[in-house]
Amino acid sequence: MTPGPLGNGSMSSTFLLSGIPGLEHMHIWISLPLCLMYLISILGNCTILFIIKTEPSLHEPMYLFLSMLALTDLGLSLCTLPTVLGIFWVGARDIGHDACFAQLFFIHCLSFLESSVLLSMAFDRFVAICRPLHYASILTHTVIGRIGLASLGRSVALIFPLPFMLKRFPYCGSLVLSHSYCLHQEVMKLACADIKANSVYGMFVIVSTVGVDSLLILFSYALILRTVLSIASQAERLKALNTCVSHICAVLLFYTPMIGLSVIHRFGKQAPHLVQVVMGFVYLLFPPVMNPIVYSIKTKQIRDRVTHAFCN
Repeated sequence: MTPGPLGNGSMSSTFLLSGIPGLEHMHIWISLPLCLMYLISILGNCTILFIIKTEPSLHEPMYLFLSMLALTDLGLSLCTLPTVLGIFWVGARDIGHDACFAQLFFIHCLSFLESSVLLSMAFDRFVAICRPLHYASILTHTVIGRIGLASLGRSVALIFPLPFMLKRFPYCGSLVLSHSYCLHQEVMKLACADIKANSVYGMFVIVSTVGVDSLLILFSYALILRTVLSIASQAERLKALNTCVSHICAVLLFYTPMIGLSVIHRFGKQAPHLVQVVMGFVYLLFPPVMNPIVYSIKTKQIRDRVTHAFCN
């Protein structure tokens, strides 16, 4: 049985996740497109990983970074799948504190890891276009491995304190979360204590990851654009820019909903609850679903392998 709201003097060991407000009677139907999106995300990213692993010609820096992106997107989908489908299929809204803290750790860690991977892919495009003669010597497999480990280490180090900072709080009142999964910025608002330290640290993490990464990506593309414009042949300019289209789409798919959701949580207190819920699903589901599709369509090598795999 789902516990009701608690009085200010009571405390609960669970939070209540939310589906789509006002449409609870349609949850089973809403779950159908959600299941389809999860299926596309999981199958799409697994296909990308399988193709890159089994095709030796794709063991190049660009595709190794793409495999990191696919692995991160796969992890993000698997993090939220149990609670989202639990709510929409059987109305299982309760989630224990520890399970909630673990889920938000993985969600935030993988989100910031994706930001790092997108920055790494921008660096790959910068080297390929601005330093083509040194591409193979700069981005060796060893260097790529170190970049991946550094990205993972940064994400884990920055997010690791969050569950412990949340665990020390007492929680009381109506412990209802706005989404079908746990996020730090939501859980901390349910605490019956001063959350200033959490708020400041959360802002520091966002600025030092998403903020820095996005600025460096913009800087990389400014240098790429300068180099491309210096190329005499228009055909060569278009060819160089075309290699960046998939990455630019991935950057927009990731940063646009993330920034939008962060703004709504921090400054859009008057925004309709439905807007928060929809933005939450776009933030966590849209990039993992669309990235494999974008790379399969825009990257000839991937498209040819996918076509060959399914046609045979």
